[in-house]
Amino acid sequence: MRITALKTFLVPPRWLFLKIETDEGVSGWGEPVLEGHAETLATQVAEFGDVLIGQDPSRIGDIWQTLYRNGCYRGGPVLMSALAGIDTALWDIKGRALGQPIHALLGGPVRDRVRSYAWIGGDRPRDLLQGAEALMARGFDACKFNICDEMQIVDTHAKVDAVIRNLFGLREAVGTRMDLAFDFHGRVHLPMARVLLRELEPLRPLFVEDAVAAGAVEEAEGLSRLTSIPLCFGERMHNRSEFKHLFERRIAQVINPDPAHVGGISETVRIGSWAEAYDVALAPHCPLGPIALAACLQVDAVCHNAFIQEQSLGIHYNTGGEVTDYLLPGNDLTLRDGFLHVPTGPGLGIEVDEAAVVAAAERGHRWRAPVWRHRDGSIAEW
Repeated sequence: MRITALKTFLVPPRWLFLKIETDEGVSGWGEPVLEGHAETLATQVAEFGDVLIGQDPSRIGDIWQTLYRNGCYRGGPVLMSALAGIDTALWDIKGRALGQPIHALLGGPVRDRVRSYAWIGGDRPRDLLQGAEALMARGFDACKFNICDEMQIVDTHAKVDAVIRNLFGLREAVGTRMDLAFDFHGRVHLPMARVLLRELEPLRPLFVEDAVAAGAVEEAEGLSRLTSIPLCFGERMHNRSEFKHLFERRIAQVINPDPAHVGGISETVRIGSWAEAYDVALAPHCPLGPIALAACLQVDAVCHNAFIQEQSLGIHYNTGGEVTDYLLPGNDLTLRDGFLHVPTGPGLGIEVDEAAVVAAAERGHRWRAPVWRHRDGSIAEW
């Protein structure tokens, strides 16, 4: 079997899909996207195609290492996200060729379903209680949300008090019926993270994600000693070497690598197994499309320390496209009582509606992250 084509599809709301075709008619799907840079990723996939055309798609490990190591530059969000989509599509091809789900080829599942959470509140935390109640009505018992708007490196007590009032009010309303995961989204710098973590500890969040701004993660070592709240990092890391300091310095109690950004299923499983040795929990990041989510579920199936799965059903970004829009009828990712069931079909276990993908790609998208500024006019972390 040989690779004959790599085809990318820019589809709403903000995704990029990849189809890898072979000369034996077996194809696989991946999602090599970097939010806000989909066109860049399509170009990077095309560049990798110069190496991939004519290769044996079953040699996943060799292809991964070749794309990672060949040339002067490696790692980073663009190269690793492109590699991620290719890796996932190759696993999909191998599973389909052998008639087995990917998790069967990785040693078999340790679970048949994984707890899931959904987003509430939007980019800025609004209507949190209404969002939480709507999720509970759908069977969820966990949610995640941004805790604050823009926050300067040292901000006012008034802003901190507003955040605290909002979150204490939500906890009082939902009680223990719902677990709450707090996302600082990298928009909180270290000085304010110290203040907020102390104030939020009585709320017993499931975890706090990206407690400090990107680039300051090593400085979070002190935060993990300051609080009993599990700290979660990893969505902005792009290969296993970036996780070394998280484990060795005991910074993270939860990691959330994104299989669409960290080198695909292959690298995420390696990172997840490594985390298990440090007794660190795994919660794969996935505010993306159905192919990325299916890849996450294959990881959840084989990593014992995976405990919860993000997914983007109904997320505030999904304007003009939804997870279920690109799957054939009967192939919806099964969500019952707040759990996602691991697909058992061959490969990723889903069937992409290629006609819907092609039609949506004619519309495409130009999604970009919003530009926020502080009151003094300086750029704010989004």
